[in-house]
Amino acid sequence: MLPSKLARHTCRFVLVLLALASAPALADGLRVGTAAVNINPPMGIPLAGYYSPRGCEGVLEDLYAKVAVLDDGQTQAAMVVCDLITVPRHTVVEARKLIEQQTKIPGSHVMISATHTHTGPAVNRKSARDDLDGGNELVNKYTAELPAKIAQGVAEALQRLVPVRTSYARGHEDRLAFTRRFWMKDGTVGWNPGKNNPNIIRPVSPIDPEVGVVYFQAADAKPVLTYVNYAMHADTTGGLKCWPDFPGVLARRLAEYKGAEMMTMFANGACGNLNHINVGWSDRQHGPEEAIRLGTILAGNVLKTYMDLKPAAAGTIGVRSELVSLPLPPVTEEEIAEAREVVKRGPQAAFFEQVKAYQVLDVAARQGQPWEAEVQVLALGRELAWVALSGEVFVELGLSIKAASPFPQTHIVELANGSFSYIPNRSAYAEGNYEVISARCAEGSGELMVTAAIRMLAELAPPANQAGPPQKIIEPPH
Repeated sequence: MLPSKLARHTCRFVLVLLALASAPALADGLRVGTAAVNINPPMGIPLAGYYSPRGCEGVLEDLYAKVAVLDDGQTQAAMVVCDLITVPRHTVVEARKLIEQQTKIPGSHVMISATHTHTGPAVNRKSARDDLDGGNELVNKYTAELPAKIAQGVAEALQRLVPVRTSYARGHEDRLAFTRRFWMKDGTVGWNPGKNNPNIIRPVSPIDPEVGVVYFQAADAKPVLTYVNYAMHADTTGGLKCWPDFPGVLARRLAEYKGAEMMTMFANGACGNLNHINVGWSDRQHGPEEAIRLGTILAGNVLKTYMDLKPAAAGTIGVRSELVSLPLPPVTEEEIAEAREVVKRGPQAAFFEQVKAYQVLDVAARQGQPWEAEVQVLALGRELAWVALSGEVFVELGLSIKAASPFPQTHIVELANGSFSYIPNRSAYAEGNYEVISARCAEGSGELMVTAAIRMLAELAPPANQAGPPQKIIEPPH
């Protein structure tokens, strides 16, 4: 009997070893906690992308500030994504201050971004558009309450830390996002030129088809978080009811598979010149049904990518943050005077007149002082990195960072830590049209941000011949 019992115990021991060997590595001391705080706005507040005197008439689906706190035993960092069109810089600064007070997580270790849903509430950006957005009491009150809600989410996530196994993979989806800038037969660059426009020659820019997926599961294999990164404007729904757009559909679809206890966090990539419109497809691409189509397809890609997940090696958290001075575009006194007249005319002025007027007034208000745009890099071990960029960043800039990154998988997070402008690549300035007219920063600004990001990625990456985890390089808040 003894040999038989010994054989059974030996067999069980071998099976346990095999199971452990095939499971994703448990990162050395890594713990992750998640939280989602409701940020639904009050009725009547203007919606960010569809301004109407009537304002918000309800909520189709709840909006959230979603939080993931990472803790390697020595360093803590937090990633926050809000179902908003943007998170103003002053909101980020105040939220980080509260987070430091309540959790001791350094403000420079907190990444706060927006999904860019256009059916979220307007927020006070403290810009020349204050007469529209910031002049509304509901907008001001809602914006003032955001920092406390974000800090609440970080505090709750910190209390829910659990040991996790980390795995990652990249999907490929090239039939959702499309450029919205095209070379036209008259030699100009058209912006959203319409479906089946016979004057279109070809797209100006590429897309970024990469679907970045990072999956965290507890030691008992329960799902904790799926982080998804993809580059595409969240502007499909319209109407006067709040809706997180396709990122909300993505989260629901993944929860149907993994369970409601798992949080899905979607962070938008560099998509300043990308949207969902396929100009070669005649079907209507607007309304909640379009968001459902997009979110379902993206979820399907993530579900396929789950099969390709590979374990992330144990490693530590590294964070760097830097303010990059971006030059102003030139504006003349004549342009300033004209802009003031356009603003007085209000809705009677043409769309591009209004775009240019607000750009001129915002630049003039700087009185020659450059913009301070934050570039932030978060690294997890030797394989995973996140690059947070302020503004609506052109896809070419995000692709440049990914191409130069020493990390196997790098996620670009736009509209992060504040936003004041579109950030076109250098060649776009000569091409012109909407994003360039709207840009508050001068030609070459995006490349300055790329240079800073690549340098910080290199500083955080371990040497090629280093066997252990990377050295932590942490810069204090600016």
